[in-house]
Amino acid sequence: MTGAVTLTMKQLRRLDVVKKSIAGFITVKEAAEKLGLSERQVQRLKRKVEKEDAAALVHKNTLRKPSHAIPEEVKEKILKIRERPGYNASNFRHFQELLEEHHMVKISYSALYRLLVSEGIKSPKTRRRFKPHRRRKRKSQAGSLIQIDASPFDWLSTGIMLALHGAIDDATGQVTGLYLCRNECLIGYHEVLRRTINAFGVPEAAYTDKHTIFRSPNEDKRKREDTPKGTSINETQFGRAMRELGVQIITARSPQAKGRIERLWETLQSRLPVEFAIRGITDIEEANKFLESYIYAINSEFAVEPEDGESAFLPLDERLNLDYILCVKEERILDHGQVFSYKGKRLQIVQNDYSAYLPPKAKITVMVSPWIGIKAAYKNIIFETRVAPPKGTKGKPEKPREEKAKAPVNYGKHKTEPFVPKDGLPWRPGLESYRECKEIVEDIFFKPYSNKRPKGPGKERRSA
Repeated sequence: MTGAVTLTMKQLRRLDVVKKSIAGFITVKEAAEKLGLSERQVQRLKRKVEKEDAAALVHKNTLRKPSHAIPEEVKEKILKIRERPGYNASNFRHFQELLEEHHMVKISYSALYRLLVSEGIKSPKTRRRFKPHRRRKRKSQAGSLIQIDASPFDWLSTGIMLALHGAIDDATGQVTGLYLCRNECLIGYHEVLRRTINAFGVPEAAYTDKHTIFRSPNEDKRKREDTPKGTSINETQFGRAMRELGVQIITARSPQAKGRIERLWETLQSRLPVEFAIRGITDIEEANKFLESYIYAINSEFAVEPEDGESAFLPLDERLNLDYILCVKEERILDHGQVFSYKGKRLQIVQNDYSAYLPPKAKITVMVSPWIGIKAAYKNIIFETRVAPPKGTKGKPEKPREEKAKAPVNYGKHKTEPFVPKDGLPWRPGLESYRECKEIVEDIFFKPYSNKRPKGPGKERRSA
């Protein structure tokens, strides 16, 4: 080492004690006690100071660049990537993963953190102090409990708030399904359930909040003294579907009670907009296609092994068809012309080989969803429907466009992938007024829940 030597205060004190020992003002033993060293170490220091003076106390690697230091060109590359749209919104841990995945730059988190902080770059993911809550032990088996919720956020970075519906397994922390919609709605939760069942199986129970999708607003009346005995409380459509699947619904009283999915939203709000931006995803349809595979990437990063290796997820019964469970079901009475009223419209059963067995005044189940349209069920036989002609019209209504009426579909038969027409809706049955039926579906699935949130401490929404 050449040139001027700069010592720290600790090194200056050590030099002073060693020089006093060399001059004979204090003994080696006294110097060792003052410095907290052994007498042999003091002897070595004395010999070095006599030979090199103050430089003897400075480590020989001082001011020398470490062999494992990040090259300057790599630093510049990382900082330029950080400035790109999308990347500049990622937190440091996510940015580290993106560098390795998309740019083949492998760097430790601590080194990346020091580099970014030294350049005055702050992570957008800030930590808040939370009120402490008692932790609930994880379930021992995967599939024993899934937590379900939705989070409104600008997921596509377009300035428009969208609702991401999701489910996470309590035992493993695996994300079982994600689905993006314009707002929190029944179809979003239905599709999360569909993806969960297709990928993992049917869970034992689901942990939800007090949203009216899951829980009737009249359910609290059961506890009131003024409620007449025998008064029935209507079951929600989601609750009915879960009952048919054999899944128990457990209602949480606060966001902290279902903390696992609340923390998932915090993670996804930091990561997903970046992933969408890098891939140029700007619409809901593309986002939902990407989310089907993205859950496996997020699970490989954050999922844990369950305490019990045996899974509680069950395969879907082969006799069941999810399309006829994850829908809205309501009962109606047929008139003599096999016509029934639904949402202010008069609909009629499409005639086929089985329609002759429908007696007048028969009680049918109307099934509605964007995937199947509007169908009617009677004794496990599924019938197509059409808009009925106005009253007083003479003659039979025109037949649907299809040359042959479709054979009735039994509950136990699985559907193939639905056909998606140009207008974006995946169904187009033989109806005379497709627009009217489309409006019915939209009114059922998208409008009722857009602004309905129960009041109280249990509905604090997430934000970035």
